[in-house]
Amino acid sequence: MKILLVCAGGMSTSILMKKMESYWKQVGEELDIKAVGLGEYQDVYQNYDIILVGPQVSYRLQEIKENTGLPCAAIPPADYAVGNCPNIMKIAKDLYSKK
Repeated sequence: MKILLVCAGGMSTSILMKKMESYWKQVGEELDIKAVGLGEYQDVYQNYDIILVGPQVSYRLQEIKENTGLPCAAIPPADYAVGNCPNIMKIAKDLYSKK
């Protein structure tokens, strides 16, 4: 699964990205993931299956969906804050199944 994480500047999602990479590896799932800021997603989205956005930019979710045509979802604030990878994995798998 190829996931693009989008947040305001790409910094907080970089932290989450590392946690997700570690968790996916633990459970034996393959993951290709990249974290970018809002200003960058349009340059790279073509290489990904789904897009997950941080809560701080969830107000742009509809715009991102329209611009990319990819399945997109906002990560719930509580899951994002603590890096709740099991819940985020479930969201990602649900989205991927709609691809």
